[in-house]
Amino acid sequence: MTQLTPNPDRLFPADPAERDIARRLYAEVATAPILSPHGHVDANLLLENEAFRDPAELLITPDHYVTRLLHAHGVPLGELGLADRGVPSSASGADIWRHFSSHWSDFAGTPVRYWFETELHDVFGITEVPSVESSDRIYAQIAERLARPEWRPRALFERFNIEVLATTDDPADSLDAHRALAADPTFAGRVLPTFRADRYMDPGAAGWRDALTALADAADIDTGTYAGLIAALKNRREYFIAHGATATDTGVLEPTAEPLTTAEAERIHAAALAGTASEADTLAYRRNMLYRYAEMAAEDGLVMQLHPGVIRGHHAPTLERFGPDTGHDLPDQASFTRPLRRILQDFGTNETFRLVLFTVDETVFSREIGPLAGFYPSVFAGAPWWFIDTPAAIARYRSAVTDSAGFAKTSGFIDDTRAFCSIPARHDMSRRADAAFLAGLVTTHQLGEDEAAVIIRDLTDRIPRSVFRL
Repeated sequence: MTQLTPNPDRLFPADPAERDIARRLYAEVATAPILSPHGHVDANLLLENEAFRDPAELLITPDHYVTRLLHAHGVPLGELGLADRGVPSSASGADIWRHFSSHWSDFAGTPVRYWFETELHDVFGITEVPSVESSDRIYAQIAERLARPEWRPRALFERFNIEVLATTDDPADSLDAHRALAADPTFAGRVLPTFRADRYMDPGAAGWRDALTALADAADIDTGTYAGLIAALKNRREYFIAHGATATDTGVLEPTAEPLTTAEAERIHAAALAGTASEADTLAYRRNMLYRYAEMAAEDGLVMQLHPGVIRGHHAPTLERFGPDTGHDLPDQASFTRPLRRILQDFGTNETFRLVLFTVDETVFSREIGPLAGFYPSVFAGAPWWFIDTPAAIARYRSAVTDSAGFAKTSGFIDDTRAFCSIPARHDMSRRADAAFLAGLVTTHQLGEDEAAVIIRDLTDRIPRSVFRL
């Protein structure tokens, strides 16, 4: 039986002297509370606190990092538990786990492998490497643990030492779960909503009219006009702030922001409702809405997170069958300096405005994001995200951004996950990678070890707490 024993020095430098420094730096933050200011765990998970039903349903099916790579190796998504055109998958949890185990070697060198080794060993006490032979044994061991009270969501929340967990929520959401958790004296954690208003930006997108209707009902404001839409969004931002929100999240293909006159925006809004808006109209409307979201952030102080450069639903047949967020949202080239110039000219030095820039195109870290964060007080360089939240990419990010902006103009780690049990593994990976990077600066005499210890504590706690106004 091959043993699963994560090395205590994983991700640390090979040089013994540098590795010793990394060990000491990591020890400064190894047990620090987790601040997770951007993620996708459902607040109802913690409110209901029901036992997880199945290992595969918990660890594999909701994690598109896992399902997309299995799909790349020939496993159909329907055999991984994803509903096909709304029809639930007939695959059993044990079958899904066998697919995963039989492809364990295909995850070698990926962050998924790192996270799973840490999860399986540290969270579930698994000591055997996944394989075709061990699959059923490991599945049964995890299933047995999930039935125990100490593996329910709230117990794990406490064991993971999560202090703050942000969710991602539509402006029309009632936030009932957040309100109930905040009022529950038996739950000490902070679960904060995040305002995500992407579906109100594009009047050419399917579902835009339905979104307006839902927003109108939630805000009790008519969204049949552009002015009404803006008023309703502001109303719901206030509602989110009252329920603990500190940030918004916005995903766009390209981040150009240009305001329209009210009259022109009203014209396009009416044309879109009538089904006569042109492609040029919808593009102008989207760019105007991005500007207005920044304008609102400069007024109410919600931290604006911006995630451009992703082509959503790249494979249309998969989107039609299995829906969004199923692994085929893929990176595009990104640009920030020119597209954001109008926003930053108007709000870049506004003390209330705060903008965290994320990318899946790491070529822009040194070329654009670092320099922008190195001038504008409002701009922060978001952590490597999605396809580049890997140990090697974290090191490249630190090198690229630190030259222009230093450490304090970065965001702190972002786990960006729906996979609840991967949260501590992801944060541990980031802390180890930062310890390794800082150890390199110490051994090359660019930093003293005492200062490096302060920096790694700041990267783990003070910086994300400050950036996201936690």
